[in-house]
Amino acid sequence: MAKTKKPEAGKKSFEERLERLELLGEEIRKSDIPLDEAVKAFEEGIVLARALQKDLEKLEGRIEILMNGAGPEGEEDSSESPELGLFDEDD
Repeated sequence: MAKTKKPEAGKKSFEERLERLELLGEEIRKSDIPLDEAVKAFEEGIVLARALQKDLEKLEGRIEILMNGAGPEGEEDSSESPELGLFDEDD
């Protein structure tokens, strides 16, 4: 049975961090938020956005490798095309 990798203690999942970023955006848009709180929320949001962007870039790289059929050593195996049938929407 495959185990789902849980986030390390203290490290939030991508989804949790994205949700936090969205909440920060909503908070900053409020007209009654004090300036110093808005700046703190903005700073936290920038840090979160950069970390999320970095995670997405890593995932994109992994997906590219899978789609291009690169082997464990990074050598491309052009003898087979990837099986994409799992992603077809035809039922």
